[in-house]
Amino acid sequence: MKRRSTLLGAALLPTVLLAPGAARAQAQADSVAKVKARGKLLAGVKFDTPPFGYLDDANVPTGFDLDIVRAVAAHIGVPVEFEKVTSVSRIPLLLSGNVDLIAASMTHTRERGRAIDFSLTYYTGGQSLLVAKDSPITGVESLAGKRVAVQQGTTLEKTIAQLAPGARITAFREYDAAWLALTQGRADVLTGSLTILQGFAGHNPGFKIVGGLLSAEPFGIGIRKGDWAMRDAVDETLQDLWVSGEYAKLYKARFGSDPTTPIEVWP
Repeated sequence: MKRRSTLLGAALLPTVLLAPGAARAQAQADSVAKVKARGKLLAGVKFDTPPFGYLDDANVPTGFDLDIVRAVAAHIGVPVEFEKVTSVSRIPLLLSGNVDLIAASMTHTRERGRAIDFSLTYYTGGQSLLVAKDSPITGVESLAGKRVAVQQGTTLEKTIAQLAPGARITAFREYDAAWLALTQGRADVLTGSLTILQGFAGHNPGFKIVGGLLSAEPFGIGIRKGDWAMRDAVDETLQDLWVSGEYAKLYKARFGSDPTTPIEVWP
């Protein structure tokens, strides 16, 4: 009886050892299956960050991030529902399960990578400065004692604090609030992603961009840690968009130029 028990235990050992991995694989596979069963993809996006995510004149969410997410939803075979997030709320909402992914002009950093997983880089930008046309500010070297508006909870906030330690930095929850502070004279400069600042300046000729690029910002779509099924769905979509030429069309429609950084494509 003892020998039989020992043999039985040995026979079960590989199953026991594999069980945690099998459970993780099952949970990963279930993420996309749950989206299909629900009948829609829940995506966290911004509503105040043109051209990535914003409300159009009809108050309908639109933008480059949303274009990409619609393609992901089509790849999975479901429609998409957009949930508003901010730089502060986006990761908590993902981790709590309120959204399936976040496409919110989010820079892939090592710190964030410890909490969540990221897709392939789908956009590479950089940080810059926006000031009034008559401002004497020419770059970070001019920011000592100046009032700088920035979006809260972003890499932008950390970078400007490092590059301009003498600046008086105020972090705002949303881009629109930071922009308003600049237009109302409550801030001397707004720092943010170059493309977003170009959007503000393009509609407001009284402002200009100065200082060049202060950093490199590789944007990725956020996915829960270990959710390989969802990450594969997103990465496959990005690669398909690039190979088909659809990515270039979406990019040019939103940014007015051809993409300069290719999407990584696997053989």
